[in-house]
Amino acid sequence: MKSLRYLPLVLTLSLSTLVLAQSEAKQTDASKAEAPKSEAQKSFDQLKTLAGSWEGPVTVDPPHHGMKGNMPTQVTLRVTSMGNLLLHEAKSVERPDDPITTIYMDGDTLQLTHYCDAGNRPRMVARPSADGKTVEFDFADIVGNTEYGHMHHAVFTAIDANHHTEDWTFMINGKNGVAPVHAHFDLHRTKPAEVASR
Repeated sequence: MKSLRYLPLVLTLSLSTLVLAQSEAKQTDASKAEAPKSEAQKSFDQLKTLAGSWEGPVTVDPPHHGMKGNMPTQVTLRVTSMGNLLLHEAKSVERPDDPITTIYMDGDTLQLTHYCDAGNRPRMVARPSADGKTVEFDFADIVGNTEYGHMHHAVFTAIDANHHTEDWTFMINGKNGVAPVHAHFDLHRTKPAEVASR
């Protein structure tokens, strides 16, 4: 019977401990939610606003394999994988292929992987700009055959909600060594993300 005398005290202490633990858990969750976004995450969020269908001319300098000035091109950007991936798909009447690029967060780093028609997969890491409108991707590494060259650099620049540019640099292997080929996409929105994803 003496042990029953302490039961209310034990229950009160147990309940207080439980309430305190739940309160600390909520504070931890709140502080996580309020943590400021990294520059890489801000850049990724910015790039995701480009979701939708785009078209416009592409100029290539110097001309390469029949690709030259003002080639009409369509680009589709789609946010997928529960918001964790931006899928970029480019189509041109001049080319039968359909290169795919993925952009995603890997920890605190924004990365791009280009699935190239040259038979390789270069990976690039983002370098955000101070103006918040440009995201530049620098070459990190590559998997696959590099006999014909590889994509080496990419820059996305938001002009406004319905206009953006993309600059891609391909390093081609030639008789005189490796030389860059630059492609400039000047794209205008044709469909917003909601329509393009249907």
